[in-house]
Amino acid sequence: MKKIFIALTFIIGISLAATAQDYKTGIGIRGGNSSSDAAWGLTIKHFVNEKNAFEGLIYSYGHGFTLTGLYELHNKAFDVDNLNWYIGFGAHVGSYNDADVDSNDFVLGADGILGIEYSFTEAPINIGLDFNPYFNIIGNTGFKPAFALSIRYIF
Repeated sequence: MKKIFIALTFIIGISLAATAQDYKTGIGIRGGNSSSDAAWGLTIKHFVNEKNAFEGLIYSYGHGFTLTGLYELHNKAFDVDNLNWYIGFGAHVGSYNDADVDSNDFVLGADGILGIEYSFTEAPINIGLDFNPYFNIIGNTGFKPAFALSIRYIF
């Protein structure tokens, strides 16, 4: 039993000591889909420590815009240097224009995110791919799946 306890303590200690991020802040562009519309925007991600980051997204798409804030937990992926996966949650606010019913809606909702990203060692560039499902609670209500590709300048 004592050997198992020592082994688990050692494994947990190494896991906690491992760093997950390869940069402090990244700013870039983001493209993907938002429901059935193409979405383009800006992304800024800032790490508050080795594994925890906040990300802000500003989207523009065919029927409006959205401002999203996310909290993310990052970890190494597949034991590959500079490759990380992340998961997180957050919220969004925006405006949605539905031309079919001639209305402008304020939207407010909850977001999730699951992604993977790679930071290049040869250049201060980071590229990420994620699934960012969201649920509008107010305005154009319902669940919407979204996928995106982000390219960031990192420092």
